[in-house]
Amino acid sequence: MKKILLVIIMMTGALGLHKAEACTGITLQTIDSMTVTARTIEWAAQPLTAMYVVVPRGQKQRSMLPDGTMHGKTFKATYGYVGIAVENDAFVMEGINEAGLAAGLFYFPEYGEYMPYKEADKSICVSDMQFVAWVLSECATIDEMIALLPTIRVIGVDPRASTVHWRVTEPSGRQVVVEIVDQEVKVHENPLGVLTNSPEFTWHLTNLNNYVNLMAGAVNHREVGTLNLHAFGGGSGLHGLPGDMTPPSRFVRAAFFQSTAPQLETTEATVVQAFHLLNNFDIPVGIQFGDPDLVPDMPSATQITIATDLQNHRFYYRTMYNATIRCIDLRKIDFDRVAFQAKALDISREQPIELVEVY
Repeated sequence: MKKILLVIIMMTGALGLHKAEACTGITLQTIDSMTVTARTIEWAAQPLTAMYVVVPRGQKQRSMLPDGTMHGKTFKATYGYVGIAVENDAFVMEGINEAGLAAGLFYFPEYGEYMPYKEADKSICVSDMQFVAWVLSECATIDEMIALLPTIRVIGVDPRASTVHWRVTEPSGRQVVVEIVDQEVKVHENPLGVLTNSPEFTWHLTNLNNYVNLMAGAVNHREVGTLNLHAFGGGSGLHGLPGDMTPPSRFVRAAFFQSTAPQLETTEATVVQAFHLLNNFDIPVGIQFGDPDLVPDMPSATQITIATDLQNHRFYYRTMYNATIRCIDLRKIDFDRVAFQAKALDISREQPIELVEVY
């Protein structure tokens, strides 16, 4: 159990290792208002042990406590679900259940504050790393989740670890962000569909006002004295868009890239579009280290990219080792009969390269 706790501490940016806090989430809709969510999962310290999990109906799950034991709240999967877990098959970072409800965890360092753990309340305690699993197991809608929130207490398993926040999305496109700030659970409607990390979600929405001048397309030419000034190329309307990898800058970029993306006819085309948009947030592993000797031997700090088709219940992913988009179709799974599964995302940690034969 000590090893699991150490992994959580490292993953959530504790002890000054702020190299994980770079998740970026977007939400797209088709012409017919079908919803696709997408996001990245980053960690620059070392390769994550990542797996997809298939959880059948009726699967009994139990939350971890600060002592590392699984003696917290017990919950049973009313709905079967599929997701991606890291380091432990209970720690689901992103997933979708058979009702079409999707949920994901995003790091939220320095700004969140959970209620302190009390042993007397352990039967209602859900660890922050298992909140996604609890939502997908228990809820078919956002309103159901909101109604159940007072029945649980979200806890961290180590006081040195970062806090997190979450987004939950329905097939209709309704999305909320759940944050615990000053020990108070707050549920924010998210009509924009973008989420990154700290500060609070409402701060990011306010910060967008600093970029009210940005627009799609090109800036018109103008005359200054005898000079005729014109843009050097397309996209000059977004000149000044922040390009660094901090959460506020990624939130702004994601908001404008998402808002300017054309709506497509099918969810499958929209899923591919989402992966293309998130290419803009793929973080080279070296930029988060001041000392080049400390850069780990792996391809990218963006380790996993995910897209979810909420209408058709299809879950897509690719990894830093394999850029091929892979898909799990929940409608082909019999959640009454399937066994619990947790399988590695990559059999080989090496990008496949196809040789083109020329004759």
